[in-house]
Amino acid sequence: MKATAAVGLLTDIWASIKIALLPTLKELVARPSLFFTPSEISRIFMAKVWAGGFGDGVDEGGRSTKEHLITPNAFGAVLDLGAGHGHTVRYLDHTKVSRYIALEPNTNMHSFIREAASEAGYHESDGSFILLSCGAEETTKILAALDSVQVDTVVSILTLCSVPDPEKTIRNLVRDVLKPGGLFLFYEHVLSHRSDVAWWQRFWTPIWVHAFDGCRLDRPTDIYCADLKVEEDNGGGLRSPWREQELWNKVDEPEEHLFWHQVGKFVKD
Repeated sequence: MKATAAVGLLTDIWASIKIALLPTLKELVARPSLFFTPSEISRIFMAKVWAGGFGDGVDEGGRSTKEHLITPNAFGAVLDLGAGHGHTVRYLDHTKVSRYIALEPNTNMHSFIREAASEAGYHESDGSFILLSCGAEETTKILAALDSVQVDTVVSILTLCSVPDPEKTIRNLVRDVLKPGGLFLFYEHVLSHRSDVAWWQRFWTPIWVHAFDGCRLDRPTDIYCADLKVEEDNGGGLRSPWREQELWNKVDEPEEHLFWHQVGKFVKD
């Protein structure tokens, strides 16, 4: 692996510091109690980074992939995991998607999500838009907010890298929240299949995870989804929940990229 690829993250880290360090320090001065909640400091830093141009830049970098993944496939009630600034809603076909449900535990992002949803024609006032501050792992809260009605499509865009216990989270979402025949769509950066790239991903993760709100570079999310197993209804053991599954690489992405992406479309049985 080339040295430039191995240390490429330094450019992103330095750019993030320039964008977000001073605004984050101002928040700390205004609210000294934040010093006792490092996780909240990380969320504030991440929000400042995203608002400082990273959010739009990351969205633009994945635009073609998302246009081919989300727009032609998402339908019905769509659950957007880790909505960020609400970029996903811009890819929804309003003629096929009746409801947009955004999950975003980082409340610093909520004003951006509301603005994006409104521009796309989804509103809290008529029930076509719901914004929840819980995480993807909190399926009980999600179902309570939806009156136990399952969704037609789950979309995960660069989110499963940061959820607690991702295998359990994916399993619970698919089993409890997604309807039979529903779609699970994801575009995620994952652990590389190349051992040299994976070594550097694991090397950087302890630093990256604390600065960027739990984001990990070393998660094989594609494998978690492809190999997913759920309990049989009759207690007869474990089985795959998928009727169909399809995985593919992000087009024209170098294999040495530390943010190596996989794209997935899965249909629940």
